[in-house]
Amino acid sequence: MSKTISIVIPIYNEEDNIGELYGRLVKVIERLEYEAELIFVDDGSRDRSLQLMAEIHNQDSRVRYLSLARNFGHQIALTAGLNFAQGEAIIVMDADLQDPPEIIPKLIEKWRQGYHVVYGQRITRRQENWFKRTMAYIFYRFLRRQNIR
Repeated sequence: MSKTISIVIPIYNEEDNIGELYGRLVKVIERLEYEAELIFVDDGSRDRSLQLMAEIHNQDSRVRYLSLARNFGHQIALTAGLNFAQGEAIIVMDADLQDPPEIIPKLIEKWRQGYHVVYGQRITRRQENWFKRTMAYIFYRFLRRQNIR
């Protein structure tokens, strides 16, 4: 049986991005040597996000979705998706396309090399305020110190 990669995407009011996100993800996963499941988690969106996820699910059996009863926040939505995922490896992405789906093969390659945790890091953060840049610096410094393999 081939291995499965799960891609978990929390969604909150992302109706404008879902179509492009899905299209880009499909182009990537169709080139993988693994099966893939896309798990969209609606975090109480007030727009048409949930409806769009259901429509995509009806057309593509690789797409699964969860709908939270209300907006619980990004981390709870992410946790729900992680609990629902069935893959041997799980990739977490944001729906706003700040995480380009095209990097998925590079993440998988690092996983195949034996890494348990693989993360991407933005190289430039010029458009972000000083607080967000500082928090990102601390977070990635912490991850580097963990030296997880």
